[in-house]
Amino acid sequence: MWLRAPAREARAAPPLSRDRIVAEAIALLDEEGADRLTMRRLAERLGTGSTTLYWHVKTKDDVLDLALDAIFAAVQIPGEGGDWRADITALISGWHAVLLAHPWSAALLGRPMLGPNVLARSEFLYGTLVAAGVTEPHLTAAAYGLSNYVIGSALMQATWTAREQGARQAAREHFRADQDRYPALATHGPLAKDGDWQTSFTIGLTWLLDGIQAGAAEEASTES
Repeated sequence: MWLRAPAREARAAPPLSRDRIVAEAIALLDEEGADRLTMRRLAERLGTGSTTLYWHVKTKDDVLDLALDAIFAAVQIPGEGGDWRADITALISGWHAVLLAHPWSAALLGRPMLGPNVLARSEFLYGTLVAAGVTEPHLTAAAYGLSNYVIGSALMQATWTAREQGARQAAREHFRADQDRYPALATHGPLAKDGDWQTSFTIGLTWLLDGIQAGAAEEASTES
């Protein structure tokens, strides 16, 4: 929706705003998930009719685009002049926290992400990597690696947390019964042992940044 011209104004402006629509959509998504969002249900929650709702948003996809971009406003952009690793850690950690606060969101991030909040944070990520000396083709690989890591981590945690206890117990029984085939998973696998999601995420992010830093240093030494 970000590349389309704005919708025309209603002839008789209804008592409804896009901000209110988006806020109610996020509330519905948080409570019930993306599968339960329909334009009819959203209109009912807003106390209006679907026709009035369509004055502001054309489709359900538009609502999802707006909702996704809106939640990214909560991801703080670090100030200028900081350490690049600390800045990226803060950005990615904030992104991770927002995705977990809205469990429906990570599964929808395959959509075109062209809203102003997302673009501002993507611009900061790319700009910070460039300032750290990361150039192509490593720049795109680093940005994609960080983005894919935070999305995948949040998606896994959001998916498993709701059913984790039952799944963990079933996995342990399965690995015990087949320990000869899966010895590493039976002893160390994430479903075989009680783990700390946040600690694992932080360690993984640190390793990614270690690799990016090492690559940038190697590239700089090659050019000098």
